[in-house]
Amino acid sequence: MSIRTYKPTSASRRNMTNSTFSEITTATPEKSLLVSLTKTGGRNNQGKITCRHIGGGHKRKYRIIDFKRDKDDIPGFIKTIEYDPNRNANICLVAYADGEKRYILAPKDIKIGYKVMSGDVADIMPGNAMKLKNIPEGTFIHNIELVPGNGGQLCRAAGAAAQVLGAEGKYVMVRLASSEVRKILGECKATIGYVGNDDWNLVNKGKAGKTRWAGTRPTVRGSVMNPIDHPHGGGEGKCPVGRDAPRTPWGKRALGVKTRSLKKASGKLIVRRRNAK
Repeated sequence: MSIRTYKPTSASRRNMTNSTFSEITTATPEKSLLVSLTKTGGRNNQGKITCRHIGGGHKRKYRIIDFKRDKDDIPGFIKTIEYDPNRNANICLVAYADGEKRYILAPKDIKIGYKVMSGDVADIMPGNAMKLKNIPEGTFIHNIELVPGNGGQLCRAAGAAAQVLGAEGKYVMVRLASSEVRKILGECKATIGYVGNDDWNLVNKGKAGKTRWAGTRPTVRGSVMNPIDHPHGGGEGKCPVGRDAPRTPWGKRALGVKTRSLKKASGKLIVRRRNAK
């Protein structure tokens, strides 16, 4: 994918960049794989805001993605590569030999007409899915399951991939993009290759409106509020936080506070943590 720049005809255009969408082959999604999305505005069933800065945004429909890749031993062919408004990765439509159609995450360098397959008989080719125990050491993978049959949960963003390091009993050692090394059951499935659209992080929105189109409302800094509204508020001129640590609007510690529970059963399977020194 290449990046498009613009003539600086305005302040917002000056730094704006965008994808050329050269990989996209159609603008019309498969209707049978669409589901309507309901906007919440960040509110729960009582009408109270439980997640701030959500609202507005362009109307869109959800594309049903096959994260499980459980259609084993049936060949499929890539029919289209499409834009998905719900994620930063592209998706591709796979037409299987039995007539069924499914969306999968578009791997890097995938082309129209490529053959993809899942199961034990699949080759080590981008887009093919198989159990981790059957994937050779050193292979890059994405859409990785954590529980067999639950569908891929890891490495689903644009450009993401993990690397298989080797087997250890019933587990397979995998190095994630964060440098974390963890054990995953060999019965879990993964897809070969990188997720496509890896230049996505080079796109510069250029103006606030593009963030509003995505459904994100403005964020007001606590330091410009009054003390009654935020722990960082008040004071004359620009002031430091003035407390032992940055706080949320409700007084809880923020920035650098560990929120990941180490007491989970899956925590025992982490061999090297992403923040290990």
